[in-house]
Formats: sequence, C-alpha cells, structure tokens
Amino acid sequence: MQRNFLIIAAIFLFLEVYIYQAIRTLTDNFWIRLSYWVISLAVYAVFAYEVTHFQRSDRSTMRAQIMISLFLIFILPKVFVVLFLLIDDIFRTGSYLTGLIRPAENFFPERRKFLSLVGLGMGGVLSALFIDGITFGRYRHKVRKVKVKLNNLPESFKGYKIVQISDVHSGSFSNPDKLAHAVELINGENPDLVLFTGDMVNNVAEEFLPFIPLFSKIKARDGKFAVLGNHDYGDYVTWSSPDAKKKNLETLIEYEKQAGFDMLRNENRVIEKNGEKLYILGVDNWGLKPFPQFGDLDKALENLPESATKILMSHDPTHFDYVVKKHPGNVHLTLSGHTHGMQFGLDLKNIKWSPVQYRYPKWADLYESEGKLLYVNRGFGVLGYPGRVGVLPEITLFELS
Repeated sequence: MQRNFLIIAAIFLFLEVYIYQAIRTLTDNFWIRLSYWVISLAVYAVFAYEVTHFQRSDRSTMRAQIMISLFLIFILPKVFVVLFLLIDDIFRTGSYLTGLIRPAENFFPERRKFLSLVGLGMGGVLSALFIDGITFGRYRHKVRKVKVKLNNLPESFKGYKIVQISDVHSGSFSNPDKLAHAVELINGENPDLVLFTGDMVNNVAEEFLPFIPLFSKIKARDGKFAVLGNHDYGDYVTWSSPDAKKKNLETLIEYEKQAGFDMLRNENRVIEKNGEKLYILGVDNWGLKPFPQFGDLDKALENLPESATKILMSHDPTHFDYVVKKHPGNVHLTLSGHTHGMQFGLDLKNIKWSPVQYRYPKWADLYESEGKLLYVNRGFGVLGYPGRVGVLPEITLFELS
C-alpha cells in the first residue's frame, strides 16, 4: 500500500510542472505563483510523511483519514487541470501534423487561458465537494423509507416498522454529540424494531465506549438486535496475544449490550404478536476473501419452520449471492451493509453510480434474486475518507406488507 501511494504521489509531483503552466497562463503575479508552490510542496511533504510511516494498524485511524483527505482534496482534482491542458496540446500537435497550424498568437493564448480556467475551476469544485463531505456530508443522515412485501407475513405484522442502521464506525468520530440528530431521526420514526448490521467500530472496543449513552437513547418497542461486521473482530490491529483479541471482542459485545443491543451470533430470535411469529436471524460476518467467513446460516436456522417469515442480518452482501439465496432455509429478506456506497458517487432517483459497484454489484438499495430479497444499507458512519460526497449516510425504515 505504501508503495502504491508513493508511486501515485511521484506521478502527480512530476505532473506539477505541467499543471503549473495553467497558473502561469492565468496570472503573472509572483506571490500567487509562489503560494501555489509552497502549498503544493507542503501537501506533498505531509502526504509522503504519512505514507512512509503508515502501518497496517493505521488503516482505520486518523493517519489514514489525513492521508486520504489530502489526496482527494489537493491531489486528485489536479487531474482535471492536466486533462484540459492535454486537450489543448493534442489539438496543437494535430495541427502541426496536418499542416494546419496557424500563428500561435492568433489562437493559442486565449484557448490556453480558457482551458486552464475550466480545468482549475472543475478541480476547485471537486476539492470543495470533498471538503463539504468532511465538514457536513458525513452528518447529513437521510431516512430512506422502503415498503417490503414478504410472503406468508402474518397479519399481525402488516405495517410493522423496522429501522436498519449499519457501519457506524464510531472510531471515525470524535464527538458523539454530532450524531445526536441521527438518533433523533431514528426515534422520530417510532420503530417497532431496530436492527444493526455490523461494524460498530474500526478496530477496538474502546472506540464505542463514548457512544454508549447516545446509542442507548435509540428506542424500539420490540427491542434492538445487532450482528458483527468484519471490523468488529479486531483483525486490522496487532494484538499482544490471542486472548487480548478475544477479550476485545467480548468487551465490544458487552458495550453494545449496555447500549441496548442483543447480539445475534449465528442464532435467531422470535418476535410474537397475537400468537403470530416473525423470526429475526443474525450471523457472524461472511464475506469473500480476505474477509472472514464466520457466518453459519444453518445454525441460525436451527429448529425454525421453513414456511415461517424470516429476516436475516448479515453484514456483507456477498453472503446473499453465495449462500443465502441458494439455501433451502427460505430466508425472505436479508439486510446487509459493508459497502458504504464507497461514500462517493451519484445517488439520484434514476441515476445510481459509485466506484464500489465494480467490486460489489449489489451496493445499495433493494435487490431481488430467485424470489428472495436483499437490502444493502449505505452505512451510518465513515471509514478512511472522513466524509461523504453524493452517497449520504443512511437510516432505513422498512414497512412490512
């Protein structure tokens, strides 16, 4: 990872001389040009320092957030400047090769200036979006209301309201009060049930400790259930012993219990109304490598009627395609998270795109396959890049029918 980041940084540093031509084209002010180089070199220096001191255990820490933020805000947008200058250079080269070149003073300065301005403008807009994503975007929680039709749903559960949240990543937030409004949104929906589908922390249980009072305020008539995500096991830090790692997981489960969540580990619970039953299943994380495959759907389905209505919590959506939809246990609805929508993309009513879709084809919203349903939540928190652009943090409200 260090090597890849350094290669990328070296490429952008090499291109700085080229990008600087856009600055020269737009202004001959010495102080503006000097400021550009001072700021650019300072950013590259900090970026290089963070990369060279990066450890595997830093992937979810402030160091990673600084590194990713610098890249997205100050380095990546310069691609636009390069692209627009390349357009002009390609145009000029083509003119030379075809013998259609005219005197430079007739067309080059104004076109070069225009393209430089457009490139810098678009790069500036992208930088502003990433800054907004850090400052405000990660707190713009949105309630998405989804009506789900389940076969054989008992009459008593028609209109039943379930809230799903996922991927809190509490270690990415320094102030629990900044998330108070999100808890108010949850309680404002007056849910019958709250389901949390994993990744409460980045690495260690202590990250969640300051958030226990806040998440204790989440209310649901029939309780709150949770499962573990890949980050909850502490796989991304170095432990002094296997017992220390095991103790960390036990502590996290205890902390979530203090916040009112009943942790389901390859097991099920029954919700009963008027003698009718709805089954809630929860499995440990199951994902494609390198993620752990601890989930045991067979165990979670033990002693359950095949015809009963079942809702499964499983952190990683790949579990649905590789196991759940093919399983004879007839799970009607699976709730997952994990993808975050990559915290970046277009998430409009008729247009949905995120780079994460090339790794996870089912990355957000409701999917149906072989008569079974999967819903992928966009996530409550952030990881790595401490912001969200286009793909807002999600609270999902399901109404059963």
